[in-house]
Formats: sequence, structure tokens, C-alpha cells
Amino acid sequence: MDLEEALYEALDDEYRARATYRAVLALFGEVRPFANIVESEGRHIEALAALYRRRGLPVPEDRWAGRVEAPESVAAACELGIAAEVENAALYDRLLEAARGEPDVEAVFQRLREASQTRHLPAFQRGLERERGGSGRGEGRRGRRRARWRGGEGK
Repeated sequence: MDLEEALYEALDDEYRARATYRAVLALFGEVRPFANIVESEGRHIEALAALYRRRGLPVPEDRWAGRVEAPESVAAACELGIAAEVENAALYDRLLEAARGEPDVEAVFQRLREASQTRHLPAFQRGLERERGGSGRGEGRRGRRRARWRGGEGK
């Protein structure tokens, strides 16, 4: 795998994550942890896009925008998020090999891997616990807690 392929895989994964989390927010409203993490994914995308621009490469289009369906509940979305963050760590472990000798790319890949494992993964784990009733409160329709729902059409 060459550097450009590694950059593409990283960017595509971040695009997919952002599209998924946006779909969750569109369906369930501003639920945690998706509201915070979707913003973080945008920063990850910008960090990767900067690497493209620094190398004079065109930034690939987001092929995932508007093409991802949300799971049927916030709990299922948290489970999906957990699995995605575990896969994300393995992805960056693999991509770091292709980035050897490119300090700026290595640094960005390391930061994104760290964010995935130390912030996003635990946030999804806490979100799943909350959705399963770990807070002691009941859940709303479709597995979302009514106290967390802040709007949206038809929900």
C-alpha cells in the first residue's frame, strides 16, 4: 500500500463515520455521544484533507454523505459505534506502516487512532450503558431516552 492509498482509506473511514453519526442525529435528535463525536469526525476529516493539500493532491469527495441509514435504536447505534472504533484502531495500525517516513502523516494517524480509542470508544460504551438503563431511568421509544431527545421531525 502506498501513502496515497493509506490517506484515502483513512479519509474514507472518517467520511463513513461522519455520515453514520449524522444519520443517527437526523433520526433521533441531538443524542449523546453522537452530537459531540460527529463534530470530532469533521475535525479528523479536515486534518486528513490538510495532508492531501500539503502534497498537492486533490481531496477525494465524500461518497458516504446522505447514503447511510441509522440503526433502529440509539442503543444499536452505540453498538455500531463501538465496533467501528475497534475496527478504526486496527485500520490505523495498518495504515501507520504505509506512513513510515512521513512524520506529518504518522502524527495525524496516531492522533486519530488515539482519539478513537481514548475518547470515542469509551463514549460509545457509556452511551450503550445509558441506553440499556444503566442510569436508572427508563428509555423512550426506539431505545432513546425521552429526556435526551431535543427535537426532530416526526419523532
